[in-house]
Amino acid sequence: MSTSSAKVESFEDFYSEVKEIEKRDSVLTPKQQIDRLLRPGSTYFNLNPFEVLQVDPDASLDEIKKKYRRLSILVHPDKNIDDSERAQQAFEIVNRSWKILENEDTRAKCLDVYQEAKERTEHMIEQKRKKQRKEGRMSEGIPEDDPEKYRHAIYVMTMKLFADMERKRQHLETRDMEERKRKREAEIEQEEQMSLEKEWAKNFEESRQNRVDSWKTFQSGDKEKKKKKKIMGFKPPKPKPESR
Repeated sequence: MSTSSAKVESFEDFYSEVKEIEKRDSVLTPKQQIDRLLRPGSTYFNLNPFEVLQVDPDASLDEIKKKYRRLSILVHPDKNIDDSERAQQAFEIVNRSWKILENEDTRAKCLDVYQEAKERTEHMIEQKRKKQRKEGRMSEGIPEDDPEKYRHAIYVMTMKLFADMERKRQHLETRDMEERKRKREAEIEQEEQMSLEKEWAKNFEESRQNRVDSWKTFQSGDKEKKKKKKIMGFKPPKPKPESR
């Protein structure tokens, strides 16, 4: 069997298994679906909207919408009165995933992630085969020759890429927040500096006027003193006694 035909067969096996998994999961009870959506590590698992809604990335929008409706009804808080808090969390996860896939742009980005995961997986498989050829161990095969392990390799790579995207988003968000905080602190510092300069100018103007007034008062008082001194300083001559 040629390499290309083997790949086609492995893809067919993969998709048939995906359909089997979907068929199996579609009959999960509401509690099982809630548990699935809130399982350990769900923060990263649920970054993949295809994983959340349990749909094939190549599914049509109508198919995705039907699966969303069925799943949202299953986990709706009104249908899970005894576990309404967890059901609400699960419902929000399902709703968020639908909004991502409903939008043409965000769905295209998710499909790009999935396509990249397949390409990286194929590259990884090819590297393994090259190593085996070099070591003369081609007859041993590789784990990914098993359709289930091949599917799992793509699944793991897809999860990794979504997780990497989320970490980058958080990093950029943190950096942007810190930059906005730095700018705001600089603005506050500038505002405080301008306020201090304005207050200083106001106080200087008031004190200048006080100094001018004090100087005028001083000058006026000095003139008055000089005038008084001049008046007080004049003494008429004493009359001489008559001599007889």
